[in-house]
Amino acid sequence: MQADYTIISDLLIEMQKVTPEHDKKLQDLKVFIKGKITKPINNDNKKILIFSAFADTVNYLYKNLAQHNKEKHNLETAKITGSDQNKTTLNIDNAFNNILINFSPFSKERKDKNAPEIDVLIATDCISEGQNLQDCDTLINYDIHWNPVRIIQRFGRIDRIGSCNKVIQLINFWPQLSLDDYINLKNRVESKMFMVDVTATGEDNVLTNKSSDLLFRKTQLEKLQEEVVDIEEMGSGISITDLGLNDFRMDLINYINENGSLESVPNGMHSVCEKEIEKGINEGVIYVLKNINSEINIDNTNQLHPFYLIYIQENGEILSNHLNVKNTLDILRVISKGKDKPIREVYELFNRVTEDGKKMESYSALLSSSIESIITVKDESDIDSLFSSGGTIPLVNNIKGLDDFELLAFVVVK
Repeated sequence: MQADYTIISDLLIEMQKVTPEHDKKLQDLKVFIKGKITKPINNDNKKILIFSAFADTVNYLYKNLAQHNKEKHNLETAKITGSDQNKTTLNIDNAFNNILINFSPFSKERKDKNAPEIDVLIATDCISEGQNLQDCDTLINYDIHWNPVRIIQRFGRIDRIGSCNKVIQLINFWPQLSLDDYINLKNRVESKMFMVDVTATGEDNVLTNKSSDLLFRKTQLEKLQEEVVDIEEMGSGISITDLGLNDFRMDLINYINENGSLESVPNGMHSVCEKEIEKGINEGVIYVLKNINSEINIDNTNQLHPFYLIYIQENGEILSNHLNVKNTLDILRVISKGKDKPIREVYELFNRVTEDGKKMESYSALLSSSIESIITVKDESDIDSLFSSGGTIPLVNNIKGLDDFELLAFVVVK
């Protein structure tokens, strides 16, 4: 007990040395605010929304920014913590909704169009859901919530239909490197965000600002609104069946209604489609695999288990892995929908290269790389057996994490 007391006391003494003047994170925030005001990204928009998961941090930021913003930049600042400690530098009622109305008067339809406005709002996640704050064009995560859905919800306050801003931006303050090495927050959150990204919309990742090759960002919010559910109502229970795949299900239903059941279609079917470089669809192969043992799901991450889709380039580079199902289905739709006849130019090229399907070694190698991308263990002889005569043969070998695979179909992109 005494040893613990000594350690905690020493930590407290060290913490007291970090005054606001020596708090680099706070100073970096001040520098960013100055830059934002000096060079606004939308006309004269000065509004900034700052999120923290902790009320103490919100109070700390307000204490050290409110007067600074007023004196240096003539900005009005407010804070909301979900308690009765809400404050603002404006001489107004500090009620929760009143602060939000004066921070985003256009989206909140404030009656008095000429009243003073709040420019900088510092808040906890008590406002991360259900609020229209799209007057603002800049959101700062002063700390990163461990749940990526919460981060999406935060950004959704300003990334909304009806925004008057041509550009919006998200700024993330990650932990200092040595601290992140200890808590591994960045890697954990980015991994979870990747899962949310690939199993939901397949579009922009709000942490990395990276998009898929198929750019549907322009209609992202409309799709989420029209197709299935509001992400805010889902909490953290996001499933690949919840978002984004309804269009493909309807395509399948329509096809079956017109052409009959697919139950009689044998495994191992393949087709050759035409590449579309301008749309980011390069030469390669899309494999559709099935895991025979339905009780196994690698890392419990593939929401379509036991089915696995891999899009691999001819040089062995994985273009869309087994987690990025919607992206792969989007590609299949682009290159095949509406094309009900074989494309002579590409299937003749495929037949010439493979001698009418007799030489499939290169495609066996690509299939091997595809399975290796899922489980990192392969057996080339068993992979080759999938292309042997008489249909497909399951992989039966010591594959860590998965029992058997069966090749259902593959699409060659030429």
